[in-house]
Amino acid sequence: MNYQSISGRGDSQTRRRGENIIVHDWSLLRVTESLCPSDWSASVLACNQRAARIEKSKRGRLRSSVRCAVRVAASPALRVALTCSLLLSAYCLPARAQPGVPQPNSPLYGGGLNQGQTATGLPPALKKVGIDQRLNEQLPLDAVFKDEHGSEVRLGQFFNGKPVVLSLVYYTCPMLCNQVLNGMLGSFRQMSFNAGEQFEVVTVSFDTKETPQLAAAKKQTYIAGYNRPNAAAGWHFLTGDDANVKRLTEAVGFRYTWDEQTRQFAHASGIMIATPEGKLARYFYGIDYPPKDLRLALVEASANKIGTPVDALMLYCYHYDPSTGKYGVVIMNVIRLAGVITIILIAGLLLLLRRIGRRRMIVSQAQA
Repeated sequence: MNYQSISGRGDSQTRRRGENIIVHDWSLLRVTESLCPSDWSASVLACNQRAARIEKSKRGRLRSSVRCAVRVAASPALRVALTCSLLLSAYCLPARAQPGVPQPNSPLYGGGLNQGQTATGLPPALKKVGIDQRLNEQLPLDAVFKDEHGSEVRLGQFFNGKPVVLSLVYYTCPMLCNQVLNGMLGSFRQMSFNAGEQFEVVTVSFDTKETPQLAAAKKQTYIAGYNRPNAAAGWHFLTGDDANVKRLTEAVGFRYTWDEQTRQFAHASGIMIATPEGKLARYFYGIDYPPKDLRLALVEASANKIGTPVDALMLYCYHYDPSTGKYGVVIMNVIRLAGVITIILIAGLLLLLRRIGRRRMIVSQAQA
């Protein structure tokens, strides 16, 4: 008996259900070929039951897999790993990003190679820029600039008995200058010193075409991000003409050039620390200025007029390295300091033991 003779008999609805199962399962088709017509309903029922068991088994395996995945995801080790991954990804985001301040966007520094540039060389514009240290050189305090209100000011007005953080940027810079200002803002926010109280900040644009209106807009952005008392009176944004800008940039060793291809200024990144008398004391390169190093530089530039005794002790153990622009540990000074502390502790212990011995002697004499 074949499948065609069987399919011609029995209830049509039952047969259709049976065909839908048997046609798609050839192993069941071979079984039903040996059945007689009276066994058709039983065979269809058996096929339906087997298909239901298979489907139920598949759903069970799927639910089991999902439960296993949930248990694994809920394990403490995986939760710790996921947390660490999230923290690491957050930490690896640009560190200089500050809420509400401009972010970088420049083909000159971060947008790939310029036309004609080899993979191992610098862009031609960047070969002419840099910052040459002029430690102990005098700044031109008589140079005249315009503040963010458009009023003429002398550079020396901001050197009034406090150390000064000096930065050279231009306000329409699409990338590096924003990074310099963001780095300054991040360090200032982590220090206990306040701009306008313990130190002054002077930011000067070396683009002589920029206006006090641009300076005012930039100042508003960064003063809002700094959010400290008297910040507006302590952080100054200046513009100037060719002669005065040239005097200042040459005095601090700041070399820059105009890149016609990108229509931008090519320049290096860094800030300077000056004494209250206007002499260059420290240079910090790059866009990241560690708050500890910046604080020590301000304390040192002020001749210890600001800061705490702890700062003076730190200056004894840390020494400024002009080649790196950072403070490093002076091993011999640390050893000397450790030796002095050890001697003081030993002397104190001997005095304590002597007093204890005298008390015991007095007690024993009294008992006798």
